[in-house]
Amino acid sequence: MLQSLSGIPIRKECPPGACVCDRESLLNNAGADTDLRILTLTQEQERRLIERIDRIHSYEDLQHVIGLLYKQLGVILRITPSPREVRTVRGFMILLEDRPGLCKKTRQAVPAAIRKCLENHPEIAFTILNAHDLLGDA
Repeated sequence: MLQSLSGIPIRKECPPGACVCDRESLLNNAGADTDLRILTLTQEQERRLIERIDRIHSYEDLQHVIGLLYKQLGVILRITPSPREVRTVRGFMILLEDRPGLCKKTRQAVPAAIRKCLENHPEIAFTILNAHDLLGDA
């Protein structure tokens, strides 16, 4: 079992059947052009990421975290209003795009933390709505 990637610890494998991250296939078929950054998101790093998301206090800060996710892990996070009505933060579609190596727990934990952030800071939710021109500069 591979425990590190060039000296950098990598995420432990999930129990068989518990996840669809395809971690082993990613490691076994890794070539020179394979992006393995997502595997550096250990459970400890994921915990720190969730704590960082909890500290988001503005739309700009949220955009910064989204940028860091892409830059450091190669993960794309999308937050868009539902095509239907948005009455609560449940009306936002928050999605980490699928990619090999991205754990099922992470796919659930990050959107849940973002949703909690939007509940705690409704001004961020309004800014997202305005950025998608749903408030019409109301």
